[in-house]
Parts: sequence; structure tokens; C-alpha cells
Amino acid sequence: MHILSAINILLRELLMKIGVPAEIKNNEFRVGLVPAGVRELVRHGHTVMVETNAGAGIGHLDADYAVAGAEIVATAEEIFARAEMIIKVKEPQASERKMLRPEQTLFTYLHLAPDLAQTSDLVNSGAICIAYETVTDAFGRLPLLAPMSEVAGRMSIQAGAMCMEKSHGGRGILLGGVPGVEQGQVLILGGGVVGQNAAQIAVGMGARVTIVDRSLDVLRRLDNLFGNRIQTLYSTHDAVQEMSMKADLIIGAVLIPGAAAPKLITAEMVRVMRAGTVLVDVAIDQGGCFETSKATTHADPTYIVDDVVHYCVANMPGAVARTSAAALNNATLPYVLELADKGVKSALLSNAHLLNGLNVCAGKVTNEFVGSAHSLAYVKPVDALAA
Repeated sequence: MHILSAINILLRELLMKIGVPAEIKNNEFRVGLVPAGVRELVRHGHTVMVETNAGAGIGHLDADYAVAGAEIVATAEEIFARAEMIIKVKEPQASERKMLRPEQTLFTYLHLAPDLAQTSDLVNSGAICIAYETVTDAFGRLPLLAPMSEVAGRMSIQAGAMCMEKSHGGRGILLGGVPGVEQGQVLILGGGVVGQNAAQIAVGMGARVTIVDRSLDVLRRLDNLFGNRIQTLYSTHDAVQEMSMKADLIIGAVLIPGAAAPKLITAEMVRVMRAGTVLVDVAIDQGGCFETSKATTHADPTYIVDDVVHYCVANMPGAVARTSAAALNNATLPYVLELADKGVKSALLSNAHLLNGLNVCAGKVTNEFVGSAHSLAYVKPVDALAA
């Protein structure tokens, strides 16, 4: 009996209390876990607490979560007070950061490089903060960023095409043109996941598409994929400047994992662009790749600088929240299960790719790019966990 009791105590200690608060960022309807994910965690013996109405915006009602085995909790305060690990979608807002505590784990998108206030709050919280966007895989890819990059890339053309309409400040151009009238010209800065998906939609709509990138391997891959339906160019300042003067729609799709995005379009370039040119900055979560970019919301998505329309919504996939939440949960669930089943520290130390997601730990910055961006001391993740 003593052995059985000891085993039961050990099992209870290994099981985890996981909290899913409702997202509070402007027009953000995604949710950290959908009911199917909750069911998987409960089947593994873990406790999942979901804030009431957390999934209502995408049709996942409290009753659906209850059937999946979740405990429905009335407030975010209770979620943060009781949960050992918090699962979210977007970076914690100021009110949420105040509720984090030492030893608690936060697993979500963070995008800390352009956000000193958030970085400072997370450091001061003492929490273990793992960013979806810097978790890697064996091929050097970013598996938890990829699904939202796919969504954002496809949406960027959709949003840009709307902004090209005269009523939205654009030049009044139909992206695909019509017989006898030339198509719109699309310039895509960056040929990664966002750029490829943007090109797919732009080509499908009949636009003339140019993609610039600094990787010849990426340009070869895109050339093999799209053939003569697109033009690829090696990215130089001169190439970007020349093509930006011709483009009707420019998509900013540049990513340096964990770091602030480089400013490829300068304010001077914007000043001399044709009136009504549209800029869609998908890199805005990492500070944006246009000098004139500033984050906007779905409630007020655009603004105009020098007669150029800027669309810089920081949570673009939130507009198609049901699709986005399902895609994100498919990608994150195996990592959530790993963290819960093994325990956070053991999971991080046994999986170097998951460890790459550790951005802040117990008051230390553990991502080199984030430390550099804010002139903060950087501590190796392994050392921070050991301390």
C-alpha cells in the first residue's frame, strides 16, 4: 500500500494544470486550445482550465470544452492564479503580464525583439516564457510560426487587393486586370513561407508577381515552383528601390527568427512612390520591414503616409480566426503535450528545438536576438534553466 501511495503521489506531481485564457487583443478571436486539444491533454491525465467564452468567437462554446473534459473558469485572474502553464495565441497584454509569476510557464507568440515593455515585464515576472515563433525543427524551419505565416501570406494579397480599390485609398486597380487591360504588379519582399503563399494567391488572381530574396536557393526553389508565372530577383537596395517604384502592391514578408525585421523600404522610397501604392507589412509583429510601418488593428487597419496606403495589422490571421486557430492548434499540440507530460524543464532540456523557443526564463533573457535588440544581458537557455 505504501508503494501504491507513493506512486499515486508521484503521478499527481507529474500531472499539470494548464490554463487557457480568452484572448484580449483587439479583434483577436483565436484561442490557445480548441476542444480536440483539450481532450488530448485530459486523456493524458492533465487538468485543463478554460476561461468562459474563450472560444465562442470561433464557434467553440463552453459546453464543447466541458464535454472535452475542461473546467470552465469565470475569469482570467483565476486562470493565471491556478495554472502552472498558460497556453495563449498572442503576446500577453500588460494586464496579463502583471498576473504571471515565478516558475509559471507561458507558451504563446511573443515577438519580443521590437517590444521592450513586454520583454521587461516578462523578465520581471520570473516566469518561463516560450515563444512559438522561435521553436525550430530538425530542418531549421519554424514549425509553430509556419501555419500562421501560411495564413498571413495568403491574406496579405486578399487585404492588399481590397486596399487597391479607390474607396480604400488605392490607385483603383483590379489585381488581375481584364482582357485588354494590364494586371496589377505585386512585389513580394522575402521568399519564405509568407512570400511563397502570397505569391500563390497573387498568381492565382492573375497579377504580375516579382519576389526578391537574398538566398539563391530560395529563388531557385520559387523558380522551380512557379516557373515563368513569376519573376525572381536577388535582393539588393537598388533592386528593391527600382521595383518598388513600379509596384501597385508591396508585401513585406521578411523574417530573421527572433530578431527585428530589417527595414527594406525606406521612408524616402515611400515618399517617391506613386500615389495609391499599397504596402502590406506582414513582418509588423517583428517591428515591420518598412520604415513607415506602425502596428494597426483589424478595427482600424490602414493609414496613409505620402499618399501610400499602409496595412500593418499585427494579428492578421485573427480575421480568419476559425481557420487560424485550427491550424495553430495542429502545430502546437504535440509541443504542449511534451511540456505537460515530461514537465517543462525536462522537456526543454531533452529537446534542443523546443529549447530554442525559450526567450525569457526566471528573470533572464535567453534569446540572443532579443537581448541584442534591447541591450539586455543574454544567458544561455541551459544555464538559465539550471539556475
